[in-house]
Amino acid sequence: MTTLAEAVGPLDERKNLPLYQQLQRALRRAIENQVLSPDDALPAERDLAAEFNVSRITVRKALDGLVADGLLVRRQGSGNFVSARVQKNFAMLTSFSEDMRARGRSPRSVWLRRAEGTVTPEEALALRLSPGTPVYRFNRIRYADDVPMALEFATVVASALPSLDAVDTSLYEALERAGNRPVRALQRLRAVLLTGEQAELLKARSGDPGLLVERLGSLRDGSAIEFSQSYYRGDIYDFVAELSASS
Repeated sequence: MTTLAEAVGPLDERKNLPLYQQLQRALRRAIENQVLSPDDALPAERDLAAEFNVSRITVRKALDGLVADGLLVRRQGSGNFVSARVQKNFAMLTSFSEDMRARGRSPRSVWLRRAEGTVTPEEALALRLSPGTPVYRFNRIRYADDVPMALEFATVVASALPSLDAVDTSLYEALERAGNRPVRALQRLRAVLLTGEQAELLKARSGDPGLLVERLGSLRDGSAIEFSQSYYRGDIYDFVAELSASS
């Protein structure tokens, strides 16, 4: 049976990167490449230390970082497991597809609607656009490993993309190819109850808890190009943020 160390490769003391960071990256790759799947148990810390020829302190420090990122969960008396819930770092500007791939999940979308149009009053206010400005709208169900995770309703300034069909799996990847990926965003999160229609699309129950995330994405010059509203299933999606006290 292949060990985890054999699957991800050895650590190298000659590298400038500390051993705990090397181990952390190796375990992250194992999750991304599905060597480790959701709910899989990791070997005990003493076994990981022996496999990778490092100290228990190095192993614990590497695992602490992955727990903080939501990739691993600790179960009292049972050990460390690959998280089955998805945790999104609310402080990082990443796309749904990037988040899922980083956790070893396969992202895909089912399109509900994609259309050209002009801004609504709400969109014009959020994006600071003049009435009549052309936009693209992308409405879809976002999946991870065939599990519906979120309903996404995104409006993008039409000039930011070459065409309506430029978006396949990832909106942000399409915007990046066009040279218009947002570099900052204002996000707002609030708890909601899923409506009957939302619940049906997400394979949940009407009235189940959900999370509504509104995002306004902007370019480096401050111009807003993306306004989205995403409804996440509250039972399998968490948002986390690392806070620090001001000095």
